[in-house]
Parts: sequence; C-alpha cells; structure tokens
Amino acid sequence: MDAPLWTDAHAPAIEDLPQSSVRDRLRRAVDEPMNLVVQGPPGAGKTAAVRALADAAHDDANDLVEINVADFFDRTKKEIRKDPRFESFLTGRSRMAKRDMINRVLKESASYAPVSGEYKTIVLDNAEAIREDFQQALRRVMEQHHRTTQFVIVTRQPSTLIAPVRSRCFPVPVRAPTADEIEAVVGDILDAEGVDYDDDGLEFVAGYASGDLRRGILGTQTTAQQADEVTMNTVHETLQDVGHDDELDAVLAAAETGDIVEARKTVGSLLDDEGYDGQSLLADLLSAARKRYDGDDLARLHRLAGEVDLDLVTGTDDRLHLAHLLSAWSERRVGA
Repeated sequence: MDAPLWTDAHAPAIEDLPQSSVRDRLRRAVDEPMNLVVQGPPGAGKTAAVRALADAAHDDANDLVEINVADFFDRTKKEIRKDPRFESFLTGRSRMAKRDMINRVLKESASYAPVSGEYKTIVLDNAEAIREDFQQALRRVMEQHHRTTQFVIVTRQPSTLIAPVRSRCFPVPVRAPTADEIEAVVGDILDAEGVDYDDDGLEFVAGYASGDLRRGILGTQTTAQQADEVTMNTVHETLQDVGHDDELDAVLAAAETGDIVEARKTVGSLLDDEGYDGQSLLADLLSAARKRYDGDDLARLHRLAGEVDLDLVTGTDDRLHLAHLLSAWSERRVGA
C-alpha cells in the first residue's frame, strides 16, 4: 500500500477512541500523570490510544519516546546501533549485549528533562518480549525518574510483567471494538476522505475486521483505492482477493537462502503495515509454503510452525517467534 496509511493519517484523539472506558481512563491520566499498563488483543487500538494520550498531554512531540521491544530482540546488534533513534545512545559501545543496549536507551531517555511541561512519556510497546532481568532494570528506572517521566507499557499479555512493575502502573484494558464501533470509525474516515459508501459496505468491513480495528481500516482503504467506493459488492470483490502472495513467497525464499535479515524485514512490514497479527501471518506463510514445497520439506516446516503456534496464541511477541521459525527453517534448508 503506497499511499499514507489511514491508520496514521486518521490517528484518533482521545475523544475519538471507540471504547468509552479507555477514553475515561486516559482523560484521568492527562490530568493526573500516572504509569500505565495498556493491555488488549491485536488491533484493538492500544498504540493509537497511547499516542492520543501523549498528544493531549504534551505540547512538544519530543516528550513522547517510543521504544518497541521487538526493535531490540528481533534485530541484530549492528542493526540496533545503526538505528537513528538509538545511535546517539550506543556510539562506541559495540561490545554491549542486547539487554544492556535497551537498558542504556531506557535510562538515557528517562534522564532527559521534558521539553515542555513537567513530565515526558516513555512508551514500551510490544512488551510481551521483555525479559525479567530487563524488567528489574525498568523498575529501578521507574523509581528513579518518577517525578519527570510517565511510563506506559503496551502489551497483549500483562501477566508476563513482574509484580513490582505491575504494582507501579494503573491498568488500562483495551477490549476489541464491537462491529458497531468499527463501522462508526470507518464511516468517519470515509467522510473525511470524501469516499462514497453505504451501510452494507460498512457492515461487511466490520465483519471482515472481526474485532481488529486496524484490519478494518486498512481493508477499507484498499477497497476505496481500488473501487472508489465502499459498498458490500466492492468490499467483497476487493478483499476476497486481497493477498500478499509475493511478499509471503519472498519471506520463504529469503529464509531458504539464509537471508534472515531480509525475511525479518518483510515479516515486520506485513505485521506493521498490512494489519496482520502473528497467527494470521503464520497461517498464510504455511499456505504459501504448500505451493512451494511438498513431502518431507513441507512436513518439517509444519512441525517447526507447531512449535511457535502456542507462543503466538498465548500472546508473546509475534516478531520474535516468527523470527525463530524462519531462522530454524533457514538452518534446515541451508544445511540440507
């Protein structure tokens, strides 16, 4: 999708969030800054809610610091050091382990004074992958900088957080939006974009989204771009054929030749830009594999996929476990 994503172009303010309980809790966090654990299923709007909070709380965008845990644990140390968001913190520290890298980025980010106002917000996204040793470091940083920094932990699996971290945060459950709520959000976006639509089209989009607001918005954008309107017929005709066969095949081909970095980049793009969650992406990768392999090769890939499927179901980090699958598959193929 080459055009700006509607999930970014129409990022909500707090008042635009579909879940009333989330709106109420975030308003309180603006007036009385507190640490938060924002928890809920994929596509429910957790990250959008956090950004809406920061937009309401801060006059300067630099007072929002986002650290995606997957950026550390699903990438090589060289990639992390070259990332412009982290480069200044890690220059000259090539021998650091990944856990030390993220600890340093966190500590340095927390130590800076707010650009505007009395506090800044540090967001730890995809926190399912946070290991206990880092959580202990996080606890200490939270204690040290509690007067000038609000910490927001975004996760699908709050039970993975240690008790000392959970006890310092106010929980903000973000449930999956209802069909009516998805229809309302999508309708407002279509009005803003000047795209014609009807009620049946909105209803079909909501069914396609199945509680995943991001999936619903991106599916609507795809339909609008291809058909210039959103009706039951255009949504059905567009989305029933929407697929990413080329990208999925490219992931398998890259892993097959040992180019794990490229495979991970494509997986990251599918997760971030195309509305995939880990389980859906795993299922589509296996579908693509059935066209590419057969016999023992296909059976081996299915066995490897079975080993990560439970982790995806229980809410651990999608990138991390899909990366493990691709690495294991690459070792089998390259070594064959």
